[in-house]
Amino acid sequence: MERTAAPRHFSMVREFHLADFFTLGNAACGVGAILLAMLYLASGERAHFLWSAALAPLAFFFDVLDGRIARARHQHSALGRELDSLSDVISFGVAPAALGFAAGMQGGWDAAALIYFVCCGVSRLARFNVTAEQLAGDSGKVAYFEGTPIPTSVVLTGILAWAAWQGDIGARLWGGVVDLGPWDLHPLSLVYVLSGSLMISKTLRIPKF
Repeated sequence: MERTAAPRHFSMVREFHLADFFTLGNAACGVGAILLAMLYLASGERAHFLWSAALAPLAFFFDVLDGRIARARHQHSALGRELDSLSDVISFGVAPAALGFAAGMQGGWDAAALIYFVCCGVSRLARFNVTAEQLAGDSGKVAYFEGTPIPTSVVLTGILAWAAWQGDIGARLWGGVVDLGPWDLHPLSLVYVLSGSLMISKTLRIPKF
């Protein structure tokens, strides 16, 4: 009997390494955080906000673990690098921005700050992917990061989680709100601008351990 070819999706799964499944765990945490932030806006239940923030360190755990597994098993691949970058965009870019919006940063200037932050994160990852070989040199390993790595955004989610724990989100968001021209600005959103700017900095070099 003639054997039929395996479905393409099964072929793709066979290309995955063990580390890649932990990378997908990172992405799953990011999507979960976004959905929980949306659920908080719909329900007003603070627990939903806190669970959304709690998924950030879990995503970071998966992000660290997938790299260690890949190095230990010597299973680096182009697919793994792409998965890692796309997962990081979700978990450490879009998810923190969604949490900031859910926390009350909903003015026009706030939206601009959150969009800027995500765009900086995407640019940071793209730059790293195309310059990794150049930065690695003869050692084959990247010695330093140009700009802060995107997972440092867990600091932002930590700040918002603490504010939520104290009941200081929404109308009570730290720093209040400023009527600035056509739009409102919550000064706390400037932390996102700072984080994004540090990510795309070319003068800031952070050793990679």
